[in-house]
Amino acid sequence: MDEHFLLKTPTAQKLYHEFAKDMPIFDYHCHLSAQEIAENKSFNNLSEIWLQGDHYKWRALRSNGVDERFITGDATDKEKFDKWAETVPYLLGNPLYHWTSLELKRYFHIQTPLNSDTADEIWDKGNELLQSNELTARSLIEKSNVKGICTTDDPLDDLQYHLAIKEDATFNVKVLPTFRPDGALTIESELFNSWINKLEELNNAKIGTFEELIVGLGKRIDYFHEVGCRLSDHGLDTSFYKEFNRNDLDVIFNKGRMNDELTIEETTQFRTAVMIELGKMYAAKGWAMQLHIGALRNNNKRMLERVGPNTGFDSIADFSYASDLSNLLNAMEYTNELPKTIIYNLNPSDNYTIGSMIGNFQGETPGKIQFGTAWWFGDQRDGMVDQMKVLSNCGILARFVGMVTDSRSFLSYTRHEYFRRILCDVIGDWVENGEYPADFDLLGKIIQDICFHNIQNYLSIEL
Repeated sequence: MDEHFLLKTPTAQKLYHEFAKDMPIFDYHCHLSAQEIAENKSFNNLSEIWLQGDHYKWRALRSNGVDERFITGDATDKEKFDKWAETVPYLLGNPLYHWTSLELKRYFHIQTPLNSDTADEIWDKGNELLQSNELTARSLIEKSNVKGICTTDDPLDDLQYHLAIKEDATFNVKVLPTFRPDGALTIESELFNSWINKLEELNNAKIGTFEELIVGLGKRIDYFHEVGCRLSDHGLDTSFYKEFNRNDLDVIFNKGRMNDELTIEETTQFRTAVMIELGKMYAAKGWAMQLHIGALRNNNKRMLERVGPNTGFDSIADFSYASDLSNLLNAMEYTNELPKTIIYNLNPSDNYTIGSMIGNFQGETPGKIQFGTAWWFGDQRDGMVDQMKVLSNCGILARFVGMVTDSRSFLSYTRHEYFRRILCDVIGDWVENGEYPADFDLLGKIIQDICFHNIQNYLSIEL
């Protein structure tokens, strides 16, 4: 993994080192904690900064036969780190091996491969740097040349930490919220009523009808916008479009409020109606809407009950949603109220579905409807290459808004390096094969736009 890692051709090497390498980062979708950034969190050891909350690593550890005690259990941090060190050498071909090596190299200046024999040495050296406060939350962001971050936030959040960061003149990175209204869409959830009750309290207004719900959500959108939000995010894991009668929405809403049993048709109709109304409000604000489609969550019931959700027991769903997506976008487009939209698909078999769909609704803004970067299980070299090639075949790669970490870790910015190397390698191959001229002024601009400028312009955010 030398300076030309993943760069097979001279053209790829030139594109990366002269144009991509030093570009700043706008990480417009992640799950970092605004509180940890506001408080400039320090980390006690490598296990805390590297393993806590990382379900990618947890899945690998389980696949290597590691007992849950050393993953999410009560083992010491050193014991957990040692189990990770035992596992890393077996990750041949897994992006975790590349990420692990890049993170050690970029942040801890460690080029020694991690394994059982080197674990103690790397543990001591890494912890020494962490104790020196060289690698706090903010310093990691700054060392990574990050200029902007969009966290993922519940509409009920008071955003106090985003406000604190905004008012702190000592930190020049913009940390902006993202509006993630899962609580308003999942009427079938046992948590729906408590979420609506909290929304009522926040707005000091009763919510007894569907229209009152939309008004209440609009108030939170207004507040998020004032704090700097320019993005929403939605996880769509099941069917998300069903024709509805406007008069039936109050009936469905009241059934949800009374905890009466709802049919699948009713929950889908409700989700459809809320999504359309939200989309129209996003468009009015000039926001972009992110759609993450296709996760099959919490597959292992025993482990869900033991360690909870978001712990590494999710996988790829295979439901068909081309018509749902077309109808949802068309419902907003027909009244000229479709917001800028970034669509991420988890199932790679849907690449051409998304790649072809986005062309139906373009206009006004270059790349208004985006095929989002390879996501989650696709967040590796093959997945990224496939996504870029489908986007190129069906649309305009040069307008692509690029990479996100989608991570809870402050060490994950090396994923942008990983992405940029792969991007330059793909384009380098095309040039070397004679499929595109070796116009490095134009190629350099395209590379830098994808790395940073496109998303900045797309969201109209000055960094």
